[in-house]
Amino acid sequence: GHGRFVVLLEGTDRLYRTTNRRFQIVQCQACQLIRLHPQPTPKELLRYYPSGYWYVPSEDAASRLEEFYRRLVLRDHLRFVESALKGQGSDGLLVDVGSGGGLFLALMKDRGYRVLGLEYSVEAAAIAWGYYGVPTVCASLSRAPLPDASCAAITMFHVLEHLYDPAAYLQAAHRLLRPDGRLIVQVPNASSWQFLLLGENWTGLDIPRHMYSFRDRDLILLLDRCGFEVIRTKYFSLRDNPAALASSLAPDLDPMARRVRGIAETPLVRLLKDVVYFALVLAAVPFALLEAACRAGSTVMVEAVKRC
Repeated sequence: GHGRFVVLLEGTDRLYRTTNRRFQIVQCQACQLIRLHPQPTPKELLRYYPSGYWYVPSEDAASRLEEFYRRLVLRDHLRFVESALKGQGSDGLLVDVGSGGGLFLALMKDRGYRVLGLEYSVEAAAIAWGYYGVPTVCASLSRAPLPDASCAAITMFHVLEHLYDPAAYLQAAHRLLRPDGRLIVQVPNASSWQFLLLGENWTGLDIPRHMYSFRDRDLILLLDRCGFEVIRTKYFSLRDNPAALASSLAPDLDPMARRVRGIAETPLVRLLKDVVYFALVLAAVPFALLEAACRAGSTVMVEAVKRC
């Protein structure tokens, strides 16, 4: 709520090109939190989430390659969440907020967990239900059709930075989790080397869809104020960190960006571009590992418990 801020940089939507409008990335002079300025109105924000924003599986060669890749890199997330749930059994409910097309929950379901997706997009929920068989509800976490203290775990992968009021979601998670429940949150890390080196070209800013750009200490402080204690922190994501660098350097090769922008491609051209992009992602892995080892990875993932 503090009114004074310092302008850090300016940028626009270089990934999906939904607008040419330029936005400022500013830092609050009171708490140092980095945020988008001005924040778009809810009506305006809808235009920045275009049709096709969600991954839709298909049967062509490029899609099969992308599906294989997505399943491979998600193992990182699966291991982190399974470790958090160790000792709780598989009978508790796992809720993924912002579940998208449902692949993560489908893989957890295959491992025997009871799962539920929460998603604002009807299109994404339909993919989760129809393609992966994952039960998904179109609802916000604060209005989820769930009783208090009913969830073994709640996951939020790249959700908080999109919200006008991230604290409201964390407070809702505190209410819905069992006393021994686990909250897993992942956000882009504004303390990363990628942000320091690339500035407004870093895809972790995702202008204008990200309302806030959290550093690891910002996230930990926010969780503390919402009644959580962080017990584990991870700075490397095989799915997100190398891809963030690749998409920052070559946004026109990003597969989802090309799909969202409706770029006309023959199947062969699409496959060749995907191969070049995945080669760039592979080349980015050593740098992503190094920055993560220095606790400056382009994402930060935490496991938190309700404070007694």
